[in-house]
Amino acid sequence: MDVVPPALARLIADLNRLPGIGRKTATRLALHLLRRPAAEAQALGRDLLELHGAIGLCSNCFAFSESDPCRICGDGGRDPRLICVVEEPADLMAVEKTGVFKGQYHILHGVLSPMDGIGPDEIKVGDLLRRVRRQEVREVLIATSSTVPGEATAAYLAGQLARLPVRVTRLACGIPMGMDIKYADELTLARAIEARRDPSPPPGRDAGREEERRR
Repeated sequence: MDVVPPALARLIADLNRLPGIGRKTATRLALHLLRRPAAEAQALGRDLLELHGAIGLCSNCFAFSESDPCRICGDGGRDPRLICVVEEPADLMAVEKTGVFKGQYHILHGVLSPMDGIGPDEIKVGDLLRRVRRQEVREVLIATSSTVPGEATAAYLAGQLARLPVRVTRLACGIPMGMDIKYADELTLARAIEARRDPSPPPGRDAGREEERRR
């Protein structure tokens, strides 16, 4: 006999679909909501209903925002010629917490993953290149994570941006290999931004240049 009421079972199943939420955690959260005053659950429900209607993407940087442009892109104190490229909105929040970066952002909404069918057209690469030209950007800081897909995306972006008159830098010390930057502490991220460096060229590029010098 199933002792869980259907309404509670549906809520548990909904919570269980969220990333990082297992069945036990979903059950604990659902029971917590059930024990709280009904007004709290109703307020949560209203917030969820209004979420997609109130929040969209900034047409400039593709951050989640209730206004277009977003507050960062619309801030006259930020340098529009300095762009930090990140994978997801959570990465923007992590970098912004450091208080070090004073430019604007560009959110890719993903990384290159050919095995999953994700190429340059599936993330905001073309928009970045057009924006660099339009805003006459002087520096692009590539702040993708130091995972294999993140590094592959960074190398691809560096290759594409090499065709444009813009300085390309990469997060340097402080971010260990295999770590998503959203989980780094603020001091580590601050040091990585301050010590940013030029990215390594894609494999084979140095060999090609050596061959040209020999000719």
